[in-house]
Amino acid sequence: MCGIVAALAKRNIVENLLEGLRKLEYRGYDSAGVAVISNGQLNRVRSAGRVAELAALCAESQLTGYTGVAHTRWATHGVPSEQNAHPHISSDIAVVHNGIIENHDAVRTKLQSDGYHFTSETDTEVIAHLIHQHTKTCKDLFAATQAAIKELLGAYAIAVVRESDPDRIIVARQGAPLLLGVSDGEMFAASDASALLQVTRRMIYLEEGDVVDLRRDRFDIFNDGKPVNRTEHLSELTADAVDLGPYRHFMQKEIFEQPGALANTLEMVINAQSLSPQLFGADAPNIFAEIDSILILACGTSYHAGVVARYWVEAIAGLPCTVEIASEYRYRASVPNPRALVVTISQSGETADTIAALNYARELGHRYALSICNVPESALVRLSNLRFLTRAGPEIGVASTKAFTTQLAALILLTLVLAKLRGRLVASKEQEYLHALRHLPAALSNVLQVESQIKTWAEKFASHDHALFLGRGIHYPIALEGALKLKEISYIHAEAYPAGELKHGPLALVDKNMPVVAIAPNDALLEKLKSNMQEVRARGGQLYVLADQDARLVSSDGVEVITLTDHAGILSPILHTVPLQLLAYHTALARGNDVDKPRNLAKSVTVE
Repeated sequence: MCGIVAALAKRNIVENLLEGLRKLEYRGYDSAGVAVISNGQLNRVRSAGRVAELAALCAESQLTGYTGVAHTRWATHGVPSEQNAHPHISSDIAVVHNGIIENHDAVRTKLQSDGYHFTSETDTEVIAHLIHQHTKTCKDLFAATQAAIKELLGAYAIAVVRESDPDRIIVARQGAPLLLGVSDGEMFAASDASALLQVTRRMIYLEEGDVVDLRRDRFDIFNDGKPVNRTEHLSELTADAVDLGPYRHFMQKEIFEQPGALANTLEMVINAQSLSPQLFGADAPNIFAEIDSILILACGTSYHAGVVARYWVEAIAGLPCTVEIASEYRYRASVPNPRALVVTISQSGETADTIAALNYARELGHRYALSICNVPESALVRLSNLRFLTRAGPEIGVASTKAFTTQLAALILLTLVLAKLRGRLVASKEQEYLHALRHLPAALSNVLQVESQIKTWAEKFASHDHALFLGRGIHYPIALEGALKLKEISYIHAEAYPAGELKHGPLALVDKNMPVVAIAPNDALLEKLKSNMQEVRARGGQLYVLADQDARLVSSDGVEVITLTDHAGILSPILHTVPLQLLAYHTALARGNDVDKPRNLAKSVTVE
């Protein structure tokens, strides 16, 4: 959600800033802008559109500069427009900002009474004017920025430049991600590492409250007014990892990367003869011995992964498990259990609601936290006692795919480790599960072979405005995920229900114009699901069924069946997810939608 790039160099950095913005397009945005200092003059170009339009405007104006900031904006305060696009300027100061300033109305009123004129509807413009106001007394840009942010309430990552101080950029973070990129004689900052791989792999992840004085040949980091040191990391990402390659869209690329992502995530298990709690950290054996339940906190797709895990944890490990939507949990009174393990799930590790939910759980007295995340230096990982990194690689597509399946892999590992520690996993069963996990990447590759059949379904779905997804038991959350994917990128209204709930309301929606997707693994609930499917057919509904090979379901009038060639037992939810991802992708294509940049959505929801 929104993206920042900043650069200090001895060469023209406009193209570097624009390329950084291109790499951040996946985060979701509706406008973009850049401001650079050249020959002692601050110049700005903004566009209420894509980065490509901004780049054309920069080329037309022959924009050049050695110091600059750039931004992609996802509208919160104020409509998408050039006027509301960042950077925002106050006299000779330009600011880009991710986050939300909660007290912006009060600050705006005060600044207006002091004579400042506002040209936008954004909360960000107050930051620019406030810093400028403080330069009247502080003079120094760093001191003025420090003074200004003390007056701000809310979340922010900011980068600040001043026309009269061309060899310097000030950056700060509080509640929104920001990192530094270090190179010889050049300094950079960005919202995530993908924006900087073109110029450096040397990264420094900033902590909450950090304020940085960036120069070309050095940087000084302060927190609470005191100098601090932050560790430099060599990013494991490569530029190729965030390139599209031969695929049409990042979502398509990431769907087909899932066998490899799962193999990487499960590498330590694939090469092991037994399951070890140390998979989750050195302190895991002691912490796991203390817990008596699980509390899972997550949002969106990660929440659906958590709901699948609830079935696994209670059935296999025998532990009570609660799954909470993070944005709801953080605002309700709940009864804490200090012996519960709080499990947070997030692709980015920067999801604002999930971070806030974990902090709230800590305030309530929860002592133990485990983060399942794809980004090693993220806020959630740093806040947690234990961690499991999913090793999915960068996920650029807004609609999550490989992050979800690797999260499920992590959660089944957690379940099996807890079951083993509790004496509920005999050695023969452990080996059976390990064999299934080793086979999982190959099984997923086999499932991807149904793509051509899914395309046929998608052509039919594209003409509809509504769809219903049904699942039972552990496959109900997979139905939820399938419906979410279809909504996100095809803009078809889709709902998911437990199939047993059909007669309690959803059946009223079923007619010949309502396609119904049913997930039909060969499990204990298959016969009941078949009865639910008959209820749909009796009302004229068109059924699209994803079945296991041994589910004994065949296509007939009003029923189209795609049979998966692999049956994975308890891992079945992972396999059944992939055809639903392909269905959403190809339906969106058939409707002519921008798959990687769905309207109104952002990849990393770093503000509330």
